[in-house]
This record gives sequence, C-alpha cells and structure tokens, in this order.
Amino acid sequence: MKIAVIGTGYVGLVTGTCFADSGHDVICVDIDEAKVKSLKEGEIPIYEPGLRHVFDRAIRENRLQFTTNLEEAFEFGSAIFLCLPTPPGADGQADLSFVLNVASDLGDLFNKYPAYKVVVNKSTVPVGTADKVREIIESKTDHEFDVVSNPEFLREGAAVEDFMKPERVVVGTSSDKAANIMMAMYQPFVRSGNPIIIMDERSSELTKYAANALLATKITFMNEIANICERVGANVDQVRKGIGTDSRIGKRFLFAGIGYGGSCFPKDVQAIHHTAGENGYDFKILDAVMSVNESQKVSIVEKMKLFYQNDLSGKTFAVWGLAFKPETDDVREAPSLYITEELAAMGASMKAYDPEAIDTFKAASKAETLNSMEFVDHRDTALDGVDGLIICTEWNEFRRPDISSFKDKMNQAVVFDGRNLFELEDAQDAGLTYISVGRPTVYG
Repeated sequence: MKIAVIGTGYVGLVTGTCFADSGHDVICVDIDEAKVKSLKEGEIPIYEPGLRHVFDRAIRENRLQFTTNLEEAFEFGSAIFLCLPTPPGADGQADLSFVLNVASDLGDLFNKYPAYKVVVNKSTVPVGTADKVREIIESKTDHEFDVVSNPEFLREGAAVEDFMKPERVVVGTSSDKAANIMMAMYQPFVRSGNPIIIMDERSSELTKYAANALLATKITFMNEIANICERVGANVDQVRKGIGTDSRIGKRFLFAGIGYGGSCFPKDVQAIHHTAGENGYDFKILDAVMSVNESQKVSIVEKMKLFYQNDLSGKTFAVWGLAFKPETDDVREAPSLYITEELAAMGASMKAYDPEAIDTFKAASKAETLNSMEFVDHRDTALDGVDGLIICTEWNEFRRPDISSFKDKMNQAVVFDGRNLFELEDAQDAGLTYISVGRPTVYG
C-alpha cells in the first residue's frame, strides 16, 4: 500500500518508518525544509532506540522517502496520515490549527486528484475532530473519501517496539471500506493475535485521552501515597509491592517519583479536562491530578530547602538526568526544568549530565537557569566537589554506580533521589545521606 504521512515529528517519523519497514511504500512530508533535507541525508532528528535500524533499512530498500511538497505526497498515497502537532493553549484546549489547515489543503487536492483516499488522523485530538476534518474536506470537494481516527499509543523510549508489536490498534470509523483498508494496513503488526478494535470515531478519539489520563492518575495516586509514607514512617516500595500483586491493580505505573512529564500526559490530561468542561462536566479527579503533579515536580526542592535550612546560595549540586524519562531526549514538562529553575533562583549552581538530552534541555531552559549550570560528559564528573546529588531521570547507568566512592568525590555525600534508584541499605553502607521519595531518610 502507498502511504503518505504528513508531519515528521516524533509520531510521524516513527509511523512512517515502521510502515515502510513492514513493506508499505511511504512518503513523509513536512514544511520544515531543513528537517526534510537532513532526513534525506540520513540524519534522524530525535533519539529513539531502534529507530536508526529500521530507518536505514527502509531507506536502503527504497520504501521511505521525504518531501516538502504536500501535493506530491497526496498524489502518492492512498492513505493520508495526519501526524501534526496539537499543542495545548493557555486554557488547556488542544490547538487544532495545524490539523484543520491541512484538512483544507487536502480538500483542494481532492479536486485535482479525485481518487478515493482514507484520511487518517493519528494526531492526539479532542473528541469531534474527525467530524471537523470531514466537514472541511466536504466543503471543498464532492469526491469520495473517508476520515478515520487512529490514535497512537507509543511510549517514548519504546516507540518502535510499540508500533511493531502493538497491544492493540484502535480504529475509529463508520465506514466498512475504510475499516477494511486500515485492517489490511496493520495486519503485519498483529500476527500474534493482538486485536484491531473498530469503533466509532468519537469513541476512538476519547480512548486515547482516557488511556493517558488514567495512567497519569495512577502515577499521581502513588505519589500521594509516597507523600503519606514520608509522614507516617512507611516505605512506598513495600506498599507498591503489596498492592501491585493484586491483578485488579497491576504492577505498572506504581513507582513513586517527582511527577510525570513528556509530550503526552500533561497536554492530554489538560485536553480531556477541557473537553469535559466544554460539555458541562467538572472532571474533579483530573483537577487533583494536575495540581498534585505540579507540586510533585519541585517536591525535591522542598526537601533540599529543609535539609539546608533554606540556604542554598553558593552551593553546587550535581544533576543526573534531564530528560523526562530514560531512553529519550525529550525534556517537555520534565521535572528537571522546574527543579533547576528553582535552584538557580535560590543562588545555587549545578553540574548536569544526561546521556541524550543535554542539547534539548539547553533549548528548552531559560537563560537565567543556564547561567547557573555547567554540562559535563560523564555522570561521575558531575560529582566532583559538589554539595549534593539530585537524580531526576532513571537512566540505567544511574542505577548501579559505585556509591561507595561518593564520599571521596563530593564535598557532602548527600543524595536527593527523585526516582528511588538505590536501596536504602546500600546507601547506608556507603555512608550517604540519602533522601528519596516515600521512603525513610538514611543519614550517613
């Protein structure tokens, strides 16, 4: 099948590359000429494990190409995937301008190339967007087409695996013809028996938001439990194990920390909350989720202020991890952004290390914060002569350092661990003062 993918951001590039790797012929279009030029030269603008391998293979076998010409892509593809940004506005509502503007362009192109096509909305969009896209195209052309909702469920850091081996594929359409095309397109990825679930467009759109809102709620609930643990002397790790073995609850998304971030959870929670409000419903649980997550991102700073008696001026801290999660260079809504900004405002300086996200962090941070920071090329270099270590991201290389060496490297062997990477007993044996999330503090 010939597939056109409009937008070469995170979702678009993974979608186009994985479809091409499965044997489809794919053309990806983007208005960013510099990005398209780089992609044609084999450069990938994001860090995503496994993407390089399938990208190179698809290019080598001439199944993946790139262009800035929307008309070329439209003529090429029998299925047109919209993988466009839908950033949150000030009120939390998703900005649909990119999606709707492209829909208008597609309407004009149908008059020039009238063959039947399926327009697939893979962007995360509010309920009713498929109807809006359909109405815009219908206002421009009388030719046959269908609009489908096909939300993505890609985890950054595991997106290629998620696309190639999806737990489920959700397709929202009222057209049997479009449903059959979508099932044929995804058949190579569900040979093990995982379902392709066909539903109406609005239910499909809501499914994406509901999934991310529920996962964000689960994370936030455990952070609330962790905050209680700190006050009553319990250990959140033990609580997690005690409830995670209940099959009704499950083991995943029960790890306490310093809040969720990234490109999906924050904006999707805001968007479904806004949709509820627009339709006269007060989604009270999500009010709490958003409020708790904002405070959780800087909860580690509150612990530092308590430890240093509100005087962080002149102190230097190592920061391990800048990405919002491991195996990505994405820093959107990452706790590190908020923590470093707070520390810089209090007169502290920082030495930061991340395996992949230093450049993206620099691009996203305020100048005032960056003026207080030094970026180093190894985790251990960050420890030299500092007054404390802050762990913001659970990269694997941070899980098993030689913590017995910390006392020799640091002015003060104090660790503020926002991801609970070390065992309490190991920290105590190493002589560390170890302050984590929802667990008893160890004093070295």
